[in-house]
Amino acid sequence: VQLQASGGGLVQAGGSLRLSCATSGLTFSRCVMGWFRQAPGKEREFVAAISRTAGTISYTDSVKGRFTISRDNAKNTVYLQMNSLKPEDTAVYYCAAVGRSTDSIVVLKDQYNYWGQGTLVTVSS
Repeated sequence: VQLQASGGGLVQAGGSLRLSCATSGLTFSRCVMGWFRQAPGKEREFVAAISRTAGTISYTDSVKGRFTISRDNAKNTVYLQMNSLKPEDTAVYYCAAVGRSTDSIVVLKDQYNYWGQGTLVTVSS
């Protein structure tokens, strides 16, 4: 199983980035997908999650209205569109996957089985 996150970079405050996470080796359409982030010296935290059919989506409060998670089951890829970026969004962003038999979401990092390598997002003020 591989999860390959990409799309990170350096952006000014107020700018946008789109992260992608391409997966292989798993049945993507049966997986809940999540994005997490870890800032220097902090714990890895939940950002967003999307259910198998995208019927259920959840965001952490600090990104609501700015970030959008989406998925393309035909391409085995999950995305995170990040708008109105703030310096406090600076972190390494990780995608994660876990299989679920229902169209539910998972927000706890310990419940995810598979993780990508992370992509660095730096937002300058």
